Amino acid sequence: MVAQDVVRRFALLRNTRFRLLFLATLGSGVGNWLAVIALQVDIYDRTHSGWWVGDLLVANILPAVFIGLLLGPLVDRLSRKWLMIGSDVGRLVVFGILPFVGSPAAIVVLAAFAGIGNAFFRPAVLAGVPNLVGKAEISAANAFLQAVEWTATSIGPLIGGALVAVWGPDLAYSVNAVTFALSALLVARIPAQLLQSERPIGRGHWADLSHGLAVVRQSRPLRCVLVVWSIVMVANGAINVAEVFLARRSYDAGDFGFGLLWAGSGVGLVIGGLAAAGMIERGLGRAYVSFLTIFAVGIAGAAAAPNVRLGTAAMVVAGFGNGGAVVANITLVQHGAPDQVRGRVFTVLMSANYAVLGLALVLAGPFTNALGARWTYALAAATILAAALVAVRLARDIGFSGRAAEPV
Repeated sequence: MVAQDVVRRFALLRNTRFRLLFLATLGSGVGNWLAVIALQVDIYDRTHSGWWVGDLLVANILPAVFIGLLLGPLVDRLSRKWLMIGSDVGRLVVFGILPFVGSPAAIVVLAAFAGIGNAFFRPAVLAGVPNLVGKAEISAANAFLQAVEWTATSIGPLIGGALVAVWGPDLAYSVNAVTFALSALLVARIPAQLLQSERPIGRGHWADLSHGLAVVRQSRPLRCVLVVWSIVMVANGAINVAEVFLARRSYDAGDFGFGLLWAGSGVGLVIGGLAAAGMIERGLGRAYVSFLTIFAVGIAGAAAAPNVRLGTAAMVVAGFGNGGAVVANITLVQHGAPDQVRGRVFTVLMSANYAVLGLALVLAGPFTNALGARWTYALAAATILAAALVAVRLARDIGFSGRAAEPV
């Protein structure tokens, strides 16, 4: 069954426009995750502080909070294609400047500007996918794109850890700038109308924003994503801050060990993403709960692992659960929101989730400093398990329909 799912997703590459989006996602993803390692190691080496690592991660996701709250309707009213290209060009400029920056504060500020590009690019891609492929291919396309992104997550950090360990972060920043240029060129070849069925007639910015919030309140699949994934974001914040400490202090594995943990998680994310479509089609709610439970077990295993080898194996398990749950989240949103409001619904949900993540990142720094990475990971595992229990109630009878929501 898994082999059949993999074959079906590769068949999507016969769609020329989807193939362009696939290549753009892969190229920019490898560079982006390579730079994640470089940024965190750069800040860690300059400060040796969980506070600064937390500040860096907050700066990168904070723009998504405000864009979702204030500018989400732009993803529906403007061309999604040109939003993607503009996001790529903006991030190219940021990473082109970073090799010449010398202070932690300046690095954090530039990470915030890169976060603006991230905040527009991902909702535009996800909102456009149902228009780019057939209705029966939506969940497969989601799983395939996520598998591509998770492949980048496994390759990028491993390369980044090696590059940073030998040459420092500047080369990683420069490589990342090139990948965003390539992504922009690929997206430019996709016709704008294939990413957007129509642009809605605006009722005023605040009325459009309120409409998106109302759709989230009225749809149980969207409420499920809002509540459950916000709980998971508490755990993700703790994991993101503590991971470099787990690799360097708890496992005594250095920068390359840090890259190994990210790579292990990425391998699991790829496998989970590829397995997700078949499981979702057999029962979306049940698959969601299962993936979250597996995620929790993997993080608990990383907390208890005696060395980086077993820790990396545990992160493969965690990544499998995380990857499948992310695909389920995307599918829930695409089937719970019509195209006319899908972009703003994605930004509203991302805004809420990232707001929780930002608070978790702030708190995780001093918490990791005080109790250490292992205890931080253990509590993160308990939090994800709590999210799975909530999902049992909210998602237990949500099925997979194979079609997007009707206009509202």
